[in-house]
Amino acid sequence: MRRPLVMGNWKMNGRRREAQALIAAVAAEAATFPGVDVAVCPPYVYLGVAADGLSRCPAIAWGAQDVSAYGDGAYTGEISAGMARDMGCEFAIIGHSERRTLFGESDGVVAQKFARALAAGVTPVLCVGETAAERDGGHTREVVLRQIGAVFASCGTGAFDRAVIAYEPVWAIGTGRAASPDEAQAVHREIRNAVAQRNPTAAAGLRILYGGSVKAQNARELFARDDIDGGLIGGASLVAADFVGICRAACPDLA
Repeated sequence: MRRPLVMGNWKMNGRRREAQALIAAVAAEAATFPGVDVAVCPPYVYLGVAADGLSRCPAIAWGAQDVSAYGDGAYTGEISAGMARDMGCEFAIIGHSERRTLFGESDGVVAQKFARALAAGVTPVLCVGETAAERDGGHTREVVLRQIGAVFASCGTGAFDRAVIAYEPVWAIGTGRAASPDEAQAVHREIRNAVAQRNPTAAAGLRILYGGSVKAQNARELFARDDIDGGLIGGASLVAADFVGICRAACPDLA
């Protein structure tokens, strides 16, 4: 069985004291969601806070919200995957829809970042998903498979041997709308099938997360679907009780 993974993406939120308090509150509840891998992705400047607060809590990992498409060098303002690894990051979110839409990251740039993360020993969490217009036009499958295909083209058939995919329908992020469990499952199944065509072994073990207005109230029903292996959580990850509730919803022993 694939072990569930719940990851909190704090985005550009919080201050040092808030980060310390949130990490402490979630860590204090770690024993209440056994069997679930949990990670938090704070802003870069608070990765040290995460490392300090979680160093004695092996149940919770931490990760970066992004990494550079470049290695170390003269790239002012960038953070390399090697630097993220040096700060203890186990994961890096790659190609989040906000990076694609607000900062113009192409599929090619996302694939470069994915490769950098792998090379640095950081597990990439590849975000894929369609906009409302693409969904309404019936292009969900086309968009998602194109985004995955760019990574295969760059990194080869072994790209997803050690990686995670997060399906995040752009129309559901921060809107309060969420894909129904059946809608989400259908896309997750398409994703797994697409990976299986290139690498059946990787596809079987690949964790595919759902991201898009996941809350404690809808998490259990989403996570009960065969191909939904956890969640990439945005706003709800900023409230300890809400995030812990989602982690518990992913717990196989409590399902």
